[in-house]
Amino acid sequence: MPSPSSTARSHSPTDWPAQELLLMREVMRLIGRSLAPGLVLREMLHLMSELLGLNRGRIVLVDEAPSSSPAGTPRTASIQHAYGLTQAEAQRGRYAWGEGITGRVLATGQPAIVQDIDAEPLFLARAVERSQLPPETVAFIALPIEVNNAPIGVLACHRIRSRQRHLNDDLAVLRVLATLVGQLLQLEALVAEQTRQLQARNAVLANALNTKSARYGLIGSSPPLLQALSELERVSQTQATVLLLGQSGTGKELFARAVHLASGRRDRPFIKVNCSAIPDALFESELFGYEKGAFTGASTARAGWFEQADSGTIFLDEIGELPLAMQSKLLRTLQEGTLVRLGGQREVKVNVRLVAATNRDLAQEVEVGHFRQDLYYRLNVIPIRLPSLAERREDIRALALHFASRANQAHQRNVNLSPDALARLEEHPWPGNIRELGNVIERLVLLANDTLVTRGELDRFLPAAAVPLPPAPAPVQQNQAETPSTPIAAAPLVRDYASAQSHSVQVLQAALVEHHGNQSRAAQSLGLTLRQFAYRLRKAGLK
Repeated sequence: MPSPSSTARSHSPTDWPAQELLLMREVMRLIGRSLAPGLVLREMLHLMSELLGLNRGRIVLVDEAPSSSPAGTPRTASIQHAYGLTQAEAQRGRYAWGEGITGRVLATGQPAIVQDIDAEPLFLARAVERSQLPPETVAFIALPIEVNNAPIGVLACHRIRSRQRHLNDDLAVLRVLATLVGQLLQLEALVAEQTRQLQARNAVLANALNTKSARYGLIGSSPPLLQALSELERVSQTQATVLLLGQSGTGKELFARAVHLASGRRDRPFIKVNCSAIPDALFESELFGYEKGAFTGASTARAGWFEQADSGTIFLDEIGELPLAMQSKLLRTLQEGTLVRLGGQREVKVNVRLVAATNRDLAQEVEVGHFRQDLYYRLNVIPIRLPSLAERREDIRALALHFASRANQAHQRNVNLSPDALARLEEHPWPGNIRELGNVIERLVLLANDTLVTRGELDRFLPAAAVPLPPAPAPVQQNQAETPSTPIAAAPLVRDYASAQSHSVQVLQAALVEHHGNQSRAAQSLGLTLRQFAYRLRKAGLK
């Protein structure tokens, strides 16, 4: 497409309608491509000069008064967009309200036509000195730019008076352009105001979400966390069962407590039960209680966790560890709202909101027969997936600083993380999620040599890349004729009974530290199941 200037040269001097049409078409094309006023208005002034001979065009706009200006300060306007003016000339183009031709157009809202600037005493020649203009008679045209019928600026230009083109034709084009400039500036102001309102609203919403998460003890503002929190808030006022899904260490207990705090049961009991920490033989008595004389040592009756949570919320963590025999009893309690204590005959009514959590794929467990299908459907009413720490890396800094502050207060230390150390934490994969991050920060606070931990110092506290455990060998069926001395190729299916005091607190702690907080590996190193290890931690007050 030929440039406007070459098109202007190709037309005869009297082909003005074609020039006007080309001007309007180019201006509208620019508006369609970009609503940025600076680009559109400067090119419009350029086309006015090249196509119609309306030279040194300028757009003068009212200056915004500083907020500190006293009331009654005179209003001013200045050249904001121009073509054919030097930077110094444009900077000189500043006018008080009513000053000169430009100021009078602003004050009255009426167009002004100066046939000869040399003969007009009100013409200031402030922006462009007379010596810089052609020696012929020069005219000056100024039209108001209005928004909502109020002048906000002036569209002005110079024009050689003796031309083969009627002045009225120039005025008609300039009126259209002035109207277009007003609409474009008004649109820019509306977009800017809507953007400001949206930003303010987003800030309020973000603050509200952060306030809610802080109220629940949840640290962070990443989209995955806020999405999970939003789902939690929407179902909190219902009585539906909530199933929290996700990797170990993602904060399921905090989310379960958040469900409780956001519900109408917030002033009632919140009971948490770790199903992996209860021996199989004690499940029924722990969950549903027992009557006096139900078994040896039952000298008094005791209410179970469900009764203690009556009118409140019970949180069953690691529900995938629940034995099959207990799953049917749990299903009956959930469906009928009643339970029978161990050794009892009387049904006890309970009103409990259940929140369950697991890091297992319960659907897969159902397929292989390790979990009841009917209980799975009863639990899977409102599934909420909690994001892993790798999915919310933007929260790692806030979490690390929170854990560091808590550890410093608990251990009377003053250890801080440098910016490059925080960046290094964001790069780590964190397979153990938030629990692993908290353990690393506490270890760092206790063992750091300096009060400011740098990236290089941090590396020695970060665990090495996680190595997957080898698959458990298939159990070998022993022949009855084999003697006890026959080597056993696989671990026995049943472990020997060990009392809950079989390992001291120091041994349990040492195993956790050695395996970087990984309870599965710590339990394996001590010859315990994960459930036995977790139960001992709980009895020792470490969990």
